[in-house]
Amino acid sequence: MKYKSIFIGLALMLGVFLFSCADNRADQTTAVDTNAIRTEAVATYASSLTGTLPAVPFTPFPTRTASPAATETALSTTPEPSPTSNPCFNLLYISDVTIPDGTRLKPGETFTKTWLVQNIGGCAWRPGFTFRHVGGDPMRGNTVTLTEAIPTGAKREISIELVVPGGINGVIESAWQMADENGIFFGDTLFVQILVGDITTPAVTNTP
Repeated sequence: MKYKSIFIGLALMLGVFLFSCADNRADQTTAVDTNAIRTEAVATYASSLTGTLPAVPFTPFPTRTASPAATETALSTTPEPSPTSNPCFNLLYISDVTIPDGTRLKPGETFTKTWLVQNIGGCAWRPGFTFRHVGGDPMRGNTVTLTEAIPTGAKREISIELVVPGGINGVIESAWQMADENGIFFGDTLFVQILVGDITTPAVTNTP
């Protein structure tokens, strides 16, 4: 009876030992399988990272080119040439021969204005030179044309017939000047200044 109990006890211990070994092998198998799965998953992920990616075409950024600076249009500071007097010709006003400035006349009155002038240029005034109106009221005056040459240094009287305009009261002026055969003016400008109507001229007071 005693030996029988010992035998049963040994059999139970042997069974427990074998069962325990079977469980350890199952756990190891399971662990091995699990590790293999994890290893394979990591390898797959790594291969996906190192795989060849599809080529993406590279588009370079456009090259910026400096735009040319705006060119300002330079404005000419040189004035346009204007007709100038021929340095060969010159006229000097000397005096009023008739109708001095401030002469009182009536509307519609006809009068002759005469100036004394001198040719102070280096050339003679040729026939065909004209004495014409250049400003103010023309007073019906006509252009005077020279019919003879006037040498340099010579003095001459120039006369022109005028008419006092009507309907105007006050000071009336008219300006005249000599021009060559090309119409280019030269020399002093000669003036006619008259008084028309009832105009009170201020008295001149001499101050000590």
